[in-house]
Amino acid sequence: MHSAPAVSYPVGRSRFQGWLVLGLGLGASVTGGYWLQRVDAVGWRQWVFAGVLLGACGAAALAWRRNAQGILQWDGQAWHWTGADASIPVQLTVHLDGQFVLLLSLRPDTGRRRWLWPERRVDVLHWNALRRAVFSPAGPRQIQGGSVGVYPSNG
Repeated sequence: MHSAPAVSYPVGRSRFQGWLVLGLGLGASVTGGYWLQRVDAVGWRQWVFAGVLLGACGAAALAWRRNAQGILQWDGQAWHWTGADASIPVQLTVHLDGQFVLLLSLRPDTGRRRWLWPERRVDVLHWNALRRAVFSPAGPRQIQGGSVGVYPSNG
């Protein structure tokens, strides 16, 4: 079996992730507002809910703003992350395949894990090459939760 060809793909702040964070925050706010209409008096539970919601939305928005930006590279043998500081080898793990967006984590030998949301719209011409490399059976990556979005090939 052959390895996927080399590919470089730019990764930055994801629109999909931003809309997801916004949608979940708005959904939780609407649910909290409905709950407030149904109670007779606002008590400590409602204040705790409001504080946790505000903190969670703030943390999610801050994480989205600070999202890693760089180049994800597959050289045919290993994955590399090139960011502002340097190019480092990483182990890639696929967590979600949405066909037009992927949720990946990169784990370097040293340092903390990075979460990436590569999107098709960023580089349409190289999107399929990236997906082939991500799901290449010769690649040193793992797939969480079984074979999400992976289909057997005929060749």
